[in-house]
Amino acid sequence: MKGRVREYITLMRLDRPIGIFLLLWPALWALLVAAQGRPDPRILVVFTLGVVVMRSAGCVMNDYADREYDRYVSRTKDRPLTAGRISPRAALVLFGVLCLLALGLVLLLNRLTILLSLGAVLLAVIYPFMKRVTHLPQVVLGAAFGWAVPMAFAAQSGSVPQVGWLMFTATVLWATVYDTMYAMVDRQDDIALGLKSTAILFGDADRTIIAVLQLMVLVCLVMIGYQVKLGMIYYTGVAVGGALFVYQLRLIRFREREDCFRAFQNNNWFGMAVFLGILLDYVAA
Repeated sequence: MKGRVREYITLMRLDRPIGIFLLLWPALWALLVAAQGRPDPRILVVFTLGVVVMRSAGCVMNDYADREYDRYVSRTKDRPLTAGRISPRAALVLFGVLCLLALGLVLLLNRLTILLSLGAVLLAVIYPFMKRVTHLPQVVLGAAFGWAVPMAFAAQSGSVPQVGWLMFTATVLWATVYDTMYAMVDRQDDIALGLKSTAILFGDADRTIIAVLQLMVLVCLVMIGYQVKLGMIYYTGVAVGGALFVYQLRLIRFREREDCFRAFQNNNWFGMAVFLGILLDYVAA
């Protein structure tokens, strides 16, 4: 029984929480900005739990979609679904249960947030299949991860202002950056399997394009700070994030698999730096 539970924990990637943090940071950015530093505790709890549930659901659907491919990729060949330790039917049941849990959480929020949540479910379902039809699945992932931003603004303030969509854009660009780094780890395997990714699309220009996207993220964050009148503490957080971006570019300079994965993981610290910049700026105000 204990081993079975461990397999489901692995399927939901609860043993690898970095994906939870990468999804959570933009939601926290949005809640803080929407509430001017004082988010409703109930909404904060709902979004934190919702992030864990929806990230788990996304991982289950991703492994279901890729179960026939994962066995040929060194990094994923031992995942429970592709290795046959969990059946596809059981995975779909788990996905349905997680979606019901997410529905229960979102029903605690206002009507606009409930309506926006339909987009979150749609993105969670279609993202895993995008690598078969487009070289831009990382952008779709960015939209899936970024959708928490307009939902957070809607839940906290009852609307999604211009700054909310600007933050959504920043999140999509940021997710495209770190998921391209992630895709660089599997580039050769994906090419052999006929799958698509931005890492394959960008080719030898991958590092340059990542740097441009990182710059665009920073520009968006500066614009957000200007629009909501954040101060120097916030911009210090953004500057720290910029330094982390430079470090990531250094890590991927030789395109080594382990270094690209380390660069991907380092984005957790970027999200935290921006979060602390927003939080401490409001605390000091």
